Amino acid sequence: MYAIRYASREGRRGEHFHGYDETWADPHPTAYYVWLAVSPRRCVLVDAGMDPARAATLAGLDYHCSPVDALAELGVSPGDVDHLVLTHLHYDHTGTAAAFPSARYVLQRTEIDYWTGHWAKRIRAERWLVSEDDLGHLLDPGAGHRLRIVDGDHDVVPGLSVHHVGGHTAGMQVVRVRTARGWVVLASDASHFYENIERDRPFAILNSIPGAYAAFDRITELADGPELVVAGHDPLVLRRFAPASRTHAGGIARIA
Repeated sequence: MYAIRYASREGRRGEHFHGYDETWADPHPTAYYVWLAVSPRRCVLVDAGMDPARAATLAGLDYHCSPVDALAELGVSPGDVDHLVLTHLHYDHTGTAAAFPSARYVLQRTEIDYWTGHWAKRIRAERWLVSEDDLGHLLDPGAGHRLRIVDGDHDVVPGLSVHHVGGHTAGMQVVRVRTARGWVVLASDASHFYENIERDRPFAILNSIPGAYAAFDRITELADGPELVVAGHDPLVLRRFAPASRTHAGGIARIA
């Protein structure tokens, strides 16, 4: 299992934690990752990162490389990926999904319904968080056989499962992976930073505040220990886990 950082940005604490306090304006860097789980028989990518064209429009973003190029450093080509788990539909998690021709996409029904159902007309202020092009590709009827829509907990492949938690988005899901170290949980944006879950402080962008707190509890239940939780946007991931590459510009950590 690997955490691959493909971009970085200097932010402020007020952008990353719900509620105001006196540290609002303090610097608080953020990292952008995709995650890879491989076995002799399977190659599962968790999230697809940000499209290079979208990245080029964002001031202050240091885009180290496309996630597709980062995978090549681990010897993985786009055609090797057999499943692409999308934890949610925000643009920085779906941007290169179209680059994986053999992958089955795994999404929670609640997430799809939120962005495409009766809510879609009422959430215009949130539409900047999704890429309409990515959404169109994922939901293209012509590629429907590639989309696996799940409800709640679901085994994707042996030893890797998804679990609906909500909170950050309506259909936010986390990923649980069996490793030699025990059960690892990729929290993605259910806990952007370790501080979110360790101090019970939700992220600033929320679909449900109670859902965010419940997600923290669910992550804790699913992992075999706090050291096996992988936060979604925290630069500390690259310190808490051993480096897998010393040449990749963004950094790659071996989780297990």
